[in-house]
Amino acid sequence: MRFTCTLSTPATVSLGYSKPSDYVLYFLHSPFTMPGSLPASYVATWPKDVGIIAMEVYFPSQYVDQAELEEFDGVGIGKYTIGLGQARMGFCSDREDINSLCLTVVQRLMERNCLSYDSVGRLEVGTETIIDKSKSVKTVLMQLFEESGNTDVEGIDTTNACYGGTAALFNAVNWVESSSWDGRYALVVAGDIAVYATGSARPTGGAGAVAMLVGPNAPLAFDRGLRGTHMQHAYDFYKPDMVSEYPVVDGKLSIQCYLSALDRCYSVYRNKLQAQWQREGLERRFGLHEFGYMVFHSPYCKLVQKSLARLLLNDFLSHPNPNTESSPFSGLEAFRDVKIEDTYFDRDVEKAFMKASAEMFEQKTKASLLISNQNGNMYTPSVYGCLASVLAQHTPQQLAGQRIGVFSYGSGFAATLYSIRITQDATPGSVLDKLVSSLSDLQARLDSRKKVPPAIFADNMKLREETHHLASYIPQGPVDELFPGTWYLTRVDEKHRRYYARRSMDEDSQLEAGLVDSVTTAEHIPSPVKKMPRIPAATATPEAVAISNGDH
Repeated sequence: MRFTCTLSTPATVSLGYSKPSDYVLYFLHSPFTMPGSLPASYVATWPKDVGIIAMEVYFPSQYVDQAELEEFDGVGIGKYTIGLGQARMGFCSDREDINSLCLTVVQRLMERNCLSYDSVGRLEVGTETIIDKSKSVKTVLMQLFEESGNTDVEGIDTTNACYGGTAALFNAVNWVESSSWDGRYALVVAGDIAVYATGSARPTGGAGAVAMLVGPNAPLAFDRGLRGTHMQHAYDFYKPDMVSEYPVVDGKLSIQCYLSALDRCYSVYRNKLQAQWQREGLERRFGLHEFGYMVFHSPYCKLVQKSLARLLLNDFLSHPNPNTESSPFSGLEAFRDVKIEDTYFDRDVEKAFMKASAEMFEQKTKASLLISNQNGNMYTPSVYGCLASVLAQHTPQQLAGQRIGVFSYGSGFAATLYSIRITQDATPGSVLDKLVSSLSDLQARLDSRKKVPPAIFADNMKLREETHHLASYIPQGPVDELFPGTWYLTRVDEKHRRYYARRSMDEDSQLEAGLVDSVTTAEHIPSPVKKMPRIPAATATPEAVAISNGDH
């Protein structure tokens, strides 16, 4: 795949101020004026439609088939494929770690959107995959910025199980909407490698990363003031063993925490939206009908289907006089007096509301499970992989004007339900059109992966287990099986410093220091010709350019 950026001169971008006379236009890169702090006269003006402008998704190039894994593990047919709702699970060899995943997804987003690194003023990483207790993934990513000379980049890593990516995204949105904003974009990266010890939790693994560009005039704008959050202490899923990748999991408690957090967040969101309507003089009743699409953090797909049913249960119990003679509450009168906190594992309630919400699930949520079903749980990027899946399977015209509900959950536990408004502008060449187009290859990329037998998958997991945090280690996984343009680990030295290289974008040629291959596009942000980060003399290889994670 080749990327070529079409540059316009001079290059300008509108920062999204509330009226035409307030628009601030600035030049993006040398030899023009660098983007920087805004004039004092503009700092009190709130940027308009702050949200997600561009997205990029990365997942490993190999997967194990869940039906084959059922047979290999000696469990009943359908336990993983039907009981969990999973078809395939992506996984990493010892060639990939959290640093390499994030390097890959960031550089891919920058290249495909023709972004200059000096146009980014904040970079924050959400991850729970910790390979260093002090040095952040964000500092490793800063090597991609070296040739631009841009070191004025705020943000750092954020961690709380699968919620870290959402916390990083909120921080980015808040930065753009604050007095600290200097007019540049924020970049958010959520990435993880989800692996489990041999046993019932192993098929709920996965791996991947999502990068999101945040700024004003976004096609996916955050609904301001509409976040329902719930935070509580629990040991449902945690990682106390600092020398192991594997978590300690209380499966039943984890499900209860997830569902109880969903109930609380939905209630808080509902109250905030109804208060907003009241201030505006509107008389409306809130319900699932307010969302064109509803996406969830997805540990496994069946839990997501149950979660949508649970929101319908919330609507039913909060309604003062639900009509049980017609959809969506038809036939549910027997459950009118149930207490919601007693229903987490009530199979009758679950079955009834899954049936009642089946059509809603098809319309609002099923499309979001593409990556989850085909790649598994990515932890922090999971819910954003679901968001990308929705965008990838609909046209801009179908998406325009819709509100997307987003539920993010991280064990321990932290959760938020918030909403995104999609722009009305679905015209060809619009920012929404470009965003949707950039994700349209998701299915083809998933289909292009290599299927690996369960025995080889198990061998990979054992190798990762035995070599986790080893010093003086050279990975054994093959490089030629990685997707073109993938960053990978070349070695870990005696001081635990990690070194990386990038596989060529062209499968038939080697990557050279200097120009990066690109595809011709007419993007909204031009970029200078990008160069690769500087090559540490001790680690350069003939096949690729290398970078390291630096000294501790």
